[in-house]
Amino acid sequence: MTMFEELGISPEILSSLKKMGFEEATPIQCQTIPKSLENKDLIGQAQTGTGKTAAFGIPLIDKIDRERNIIQGIIIAPTRELAVQVSEELYRIGSGKRVGVLAIYGGQDINRQIRALKKGPHIIVGTPGRLLDHIKRKTLRLENVETVILDEADEMLNMGFIEDIESILASTPSERQTLLFSATMPGPIQKIAERFMKNPEVIRVKTKEMTVPLIEQYYVEVQEKNKFDVLTRLLDIQSPELAIVFGRTKRRVDELAEALTLRGYTAEGIHGDLTQAKRMSVLRKFKEGSIDVLVATDVAARGLDISGVTHVYNFDIPQDPESYVHRIGRTGRAGKQGIALTFATPRERSYLEVVERTTKKKMQRMKAPTIDEALEGQQKAVVDRIMQTIESNNLQYYRQAANELLDGNDPVTVVASVLKLMTKEPDTTPVLLTEEKPLPNRGGKKFQDRRRGQESSYNKGKKGPYKPRTGGGKRPGSGKPSRTPK
Repeated sequence: MTMFEELGISPEILSSLKKMGFEEATPIQCQTIPKSLENKDLIGQAQTGTGKTAAFGIPLIDKIDRERNIIQGIIIAPTRELAVQVSEELYRIGSGKRVGVLAIYGGQDINRQIRALKKGPHIIVGTPGRLLDHIKRKTLRLENVETVILDEADEMLNMGFIEDIESILASTPSERQTLLFSATMPGPIQKIAERFMKNPEVIRVKTKEMTVPLIEQYYVEVQEKNKFDVLTRLLDIQSPELAIVFGRTKRRVDELAEALTLRGYTAEGIHGDLTQAKRMSVLRKFKEGSIDVLVATDVAARGLDISGVTHVYNFDIPQDPESYVHRIGRTGRAGKQGIALTFATPRERSYLEVVERTTKKKMQRMKAPTIDEALEGQQKAVVDRIMQTIESNNLQYYRQAANELLDGNDPVTVVASVLKLMTKEPDTTPVLLTEEKPLPNRGGKKFQDRRRGQESSYNKGKKGPYKPRTGGGKRPGSGKPSRTPK
């Protein structure tokens, strides 16, 4: 056990960490903070949930000279949500020192950002497209930057931001500290490290430190055409308080959200093509509980910090095992139990085995529920609600009506009628979902290559997450054409 007091952190930062409830440092924080305070270039191979934001944020803030109202540190993040989350955590860490942190991203009024930049923030957190936009407008000057941090570099590569990142790095002083954090280390990321970093030291967090032990992991083997009916039956049986359903593509997310709504669930989708205002609106409603099911792509869900998520459903198997860890990490937070359930076609079983090796935890097989089981699940949920109402014993205004109902009616018939009224019976309304092709059946080879952080021969010369293409959609955070494969 390592306490933050042992890592050479200033009293002002320690005070902020104490207010945040931080006491014991995580493994990546133990390794990163002292070396970063010594201004060493670092490559951190770590997942979400390991405490990496504090790992790079604490030393960054500790080295800021608050008397100089100039930009001294810049953090590049792949999505708007992650940029906002990182900036909020840095603000809390730097509260004792009163360090100015500003998040800039696409979808936000650029003139408002320009006014905020003129106030002299010390740290900028931004998405590549919007950062480059400000650099070209000369509203963002980086000549005084002492530290540059690339957060989730592999995801930025996946989204086609490599050229933007290179342009941003070229706009910073050559004599600077650079920290790069990535779940995997594909070839293009290694080339960035070689070109823009000076003898970087590599810090790796072992897989066993990345998993979340409070998450129960299951899989259901199901044909593609039956997935949606199985999903709705599981929602009826498990009655999650808040659930996230992951789809592989934007089209899939839109169709799933529409289909769930058609079947009577309160659901909305979130992906990179939505406007910032729409995304924030959906997230706000989900956090408030006015929608029960959030349907999301991997990119849109990166960095989401939502408490109270009880269930994660992987409607489509993710493109790589690291994305699986990110997905299931949305539940089982703050010491609470979570459930993650993955749908797999028979051809995709080999991918589940790679995921199990990554998380070092065996998934339990779950049988696809029937319509009758879904109805039983809904009835059980209603019975539980009735029992809670009985225990509350706040029924004085309803006893007269109850007596009138029972006068001349069989009690069992009355209760059965109440159950029928309150039970959401399984809906079989036809829905239209475009069939998604299963992941290529290559014995999990591509999956395993990506797990090792290598660019496999399968990716070379073919479409894939590590080969950006032009055209189609908009890039999150930039308003420019996307290079993200659909």
